[in-house]
Amino acid sequence: MQRSKNDVYVGLFVLLGALALLFLALKAANLLSINFQPTYSVSARFDDIGGLKVNAPVKSAGVVVGRVASIGFDQNTFQATVSLDIQDAYKFPKDSSLKILTSGLLGEQYLGVSAGYEEKNLAPGDSISSTQSAVVLENLISQFLFSKAAEGGDSAKSGQTANSSTTEQSAAQP
Repeated sequence: MQRSKNDVYVGLFVLLGALALLFLALKAANLLSINFQPTYSVSARFDDIGGLKVNAPVKSAGVVVGRVASIGFDQNTFQATVSLDIQDAYKFPKDSSLKILTSGLLGEQYLGVSAGYEEKNLAPGDSISSTQSAVVLENLISQFLFSKAAEGGDSAKSGQTANSSTTEQSAAQP
């Protein structure tokens, strides 16, 4: 009787531990966001969202003020449409702007809100028009490499021209 009672307690303890580990893993992977605070939705359009994902944080001054609710594609403007759920406790002016930022050098991407100066605040369903797209590391590297290749090609051509003119001059002299 005593042994079966201990087995039940050990089983419950292991089950609670497994649930706690699952909860922490989902929280760490940003796949679980439990929020009981009321929110309002706003939307924005971006030319390039990079690696932004649903449930990514929306931050202002480093404080999480909301989450990315959904990401879509507008076939008319060929832009990404991002819907945000911002907590009711945070009110931003209508002329606020959004940037897609990265945590650290290679960290996750999030939306940064810069508050504007207009007296009227964003209302549910409003759209933020002032946006800055993500800086994609691969695009920066390719631009750098192509600019260096173009510079190298120009200097190689000028070096060949200089070498050929000195060769012609030395061949002309007896």
